[in-house]
Amino acid sequence: MVEPPVPASAQSLSVQQNVRVLGAREHNLQDIDLTVPRDALVVFTGVSGSGKSSLAFGTLFAESQRRYLESVAPYARRLIDQAGVPDVDSITGMPPAVALQQQRGGRSARSSVGSITTVSSLVRMLFSRAGHYPDDQPMLYAEDFSANTVQGACPECHGIGRVYEVPEDKMVPDPSLTIRERAIASWPKAWHGHQLRDVLVALGYDVDVPWKDLPKKERDWILYTDQTPYVPVHSRLTLAEARAAIARGVEPSYSGTFVGARRYVLDTFANSKSEAMKRRVAQFLTVAPCPACHGKRLKPEALSVTFEGLDVSDLSSLPLAQLSVLIEKAVEQATADLDGIEKASHRTDDAARPDAAQQRVDAEETTHRGAHTVNREANHSAGRLAATARLGAELVNRLRPIIDLGLGYLSLGRTTPTLSGGELQRLRLATQLTSELFGVVYVLDEPSAGLHPQDVTALLGILDGLKRRGNSLFVVEHSVDVMRHADWLVDIGPGAGERGGRVVYSGPTEGLAEVEESVTRGYLFEGNGLLQRTPRQPQGWLRLEQVTRNNLHNVSLSVPLGVFTAVTGVSGSGKSSLVSQALPALIGERLGRTAQAEDTDTPEDDELLLSDEPEEVKGSVRGDFSGVRRVVSIDQRPIGRTPRSNVATYTGLFDHVRRRFSETPEARARGYKPGRFSFNVAGGRCPTCKGEGSVMVELLFLPSVYTECPDCHGTRYQSTTLEIIWRGCNIAQILAMSVEEAHDFFHEELDIMRSLGALIDVGLGYLRLGQPATELSGGEAQRVKLASELQRSQRGDTLYILDEPTSGLHCADSDRLVAHLQTLVDAGNTVIAVELDMRVVATADYVIDLGPGAGEDGGTVVSSGTPEEVASRGVGASAPYLEAALHEAASRG
Repeated sequence: MVEPPVPASAQSLSVQQNVRVLGAREHNLQDIDLTVPRDALVVFTGVSGSGKSSLAFGTLFAESQRRYLESVAPYARRLIDQAGVPDVDSITGMPPAVALQQQRGGRSARSSVGSITTVSSLVRMLFSRAGHYPDDQPMLYAEDFSANTVQGACPECHGIGRVYEVPEDKMVPDPSLTIRERAIASWPKAWHGHQLRDVLVALGYDVDVPWKDLPKKERDWILYTDQTPYVPVHSRLTLAEARAAIARGVEPSYSGTFVGARRYVLDTFANSKSEAMKRRVAQFLTVAPCPACHGKRLKPEALSVTFEGLDVSDLSSLPLAQLSVLIEKAVEQATADLDGIEKASHRTDDAARPDAAQQRVDAEETTHRGAHTVNREANHSAGRLAATARLGAELVNRLRPIIDLGLGYLSLGRTTPTLSGGELQRLRLATQLTSELFGVVYVLDEPSAGLHPQDVTALLGILDGLKRRGNSLFVVEHSVDVMRHADWLVDIGPGAGERGGRVVYSGPTEGLAEVEESVTRGYLFEGNGLLQRTPRQPQGWLRLEQVTRNNLHNVSLSVPLGVFTAVTGVSGSGKSSLVSQALPALIGERLGRTAQAEDTDTPEDDELLLSDEPEEVKGSVRGDFSGVRRVVSIDQRPIGRTPRSNVATYTGLFDHVRRRFSETPEARARGYKPGRFSFNVAGGRCPTCKGEGSVMVELLFLPSVYTECPDCHGTRYQSTTLEIIWRGCNIAQILAMSVEEAHDFFHEELDIMRSLGALIDVGLGYLRLGQPATELSGGEAQRVKLASELQRSQRGDTLYILDEPTSGLHCADSDRLVAHLQTLVDAGNTVIAVELDMRVVATADYVIDLGPGAGEDGGTVVSSGTPEEVASRGVGASAPYLEAALHEAASRG
């Protein structure tokens, strides 16, 4: 193992310039020792599941965070115990650390690009100090320009920008029905619905008359009243029967409370803990832009202030690249005007001055002419120009690294739920570049994810900038370009899971060439990878006409069937709009059904659930659909939001496992059914963590973390449940197995092996069966969804749509996954994938390159055809990189 050199100056000052790790055993790390340099770009690489993240994040960053907590306050020591301590003997020389991980955008619709980068704070200050105000309006503070504050929010919609109504035609879609026949569709369907109808009868309403024949006054009361009368009820009787029962003195069945149909919808949406209930009542709500602020979320006074002719909402809607140009021009003009004022002031000072007597006369005259008002306005104008120059320059400085990272197509108002993990991480990275921090370690999780090759150069410049400021960079990365740029390379492996967890190599990048055990070595120095293929011939074509969606405007293109098509282009060029949104929507509509989306993610935020309806996909599709009977769209959204969702439950294999345990003699003797072995229902699960295996710890001044349940110690189950043994293991031990271990364990169980084999085929053999969904990256989540689909029997008539399937994969794992996708095509299916790895694009049968730029500069088909045709035309950002990949593949072939 190579030892990093220690500068002589550091030796003389007894300053440790290296980070030393002794005995790291987190997850699959095998008691490793490691020394890496500080003030350097250190790249951790290795196949997926080798232990890179366990070392960089689970050990190095976790220890840095633990030490920070320990130094803050005695109270923090309790949090340290709850949050957990990395399994390592010692770490020395580790500076304070900042982690920038691949996480999906926040779930709140109020969080935006502007808020997470804090650029919006500068914009609000700019409007406060340099905005153009209407006459007689007092100056506003920065908070007055924020929709997330009481001072700035529109009083009508409270800063949401939308208003919600529950119209009668949604609550009562068929007025020919009676209330007993469920004319009021917005009421619940189960017993609660019967109870509401019974209460109406008790209140004297006839529920057996068609809704349209009821008096309007009665209809309005039933739908819109806020009264909640509580009355005795005679169940399931007509109005006449109920009155007769009351006259006879029949004892009421029960007493019930009435809730108006509109109030039921609003109360359920606001207060229900059930996501399914929220979604059901949401269908009866209509969303419209707020009539007061027209969807801009701010109070009228704030919207009346403009900068360069735009209010703060309009300015925040501009693409960042366009915003930067606008602000830059304003700064130049303000600076020039300030220079003019200063020169004019000097000319006045140099002019001949009259005697004292004349000065007194002049002073009296100017007072009568309102000189004080003139001077005040002049001072205000100079102050506004100075604010524009200073704040605008800072704003341009903050926007530059964001644009350099290929995110100039985003706007400040773009909400974080719509951002990918890669976009979010690059925004945070750009923010750190302007934070002026030094002496810290930045721990980064695949910052190149989602980047087109031409944007990787800008990323490396950003990383170099952080390093020049005296910071260290520990980067988990699969990009060969980033590896080659590294000062120090740490290769973990050689395999995944139990076959990984060792330091294969640690030293300068070029030294890896001598390590034959390394899987990475072949891709870095020997050009290993997918070989160039002879393109298949399409079995048919679909023609998309006049497609409009996001930045796609009247785009027409042909898509081949029965082949592997790669859609590429720079970030923001319209790839996902075309492939993940427009294509499945149009084809699904033509087939008479929506595309099957392998996704269970649901919003946590009510505003997100009722956000503006997504922009309608416009366009049409024609062609031969005989070879397409199913459309399966698989994206990178999480498979769940809590540790309760995991690989075993999502793929369905856990149902078979639970059934095996319930069939054991001991389980039968105790009367245990399959549900006893589920951690999602009460019974056999741990009552403390409710089957999650972990509990959430609020760290107050840091993000909350999940830590092992103190009662079940992460097993998820009660001890009595764990007493049931099948083939020598209890249910918790099964969940602790990796997919590859389980593949050996269940070798005779065909229904379980089908799921396990699919997971291995997509490169997820290293995942644990019970690995929580919260620990999976976007790429891993997508591959779990893909495996769930692949375990179905193949009919050769499916169109698979994937969004960057190789994202987050080591080159070796990427090759394996793509080879499997190719077998799907060989079986008669069609695969269309958004892809940025040119090695993969080179193996496609057909390529569609979008661009030429991002945002409004993108959204058009730059080139299409076979990889060779697209590369040879030399048009667009992808052509030169694709040509290089084809040349490399040809040299290997």
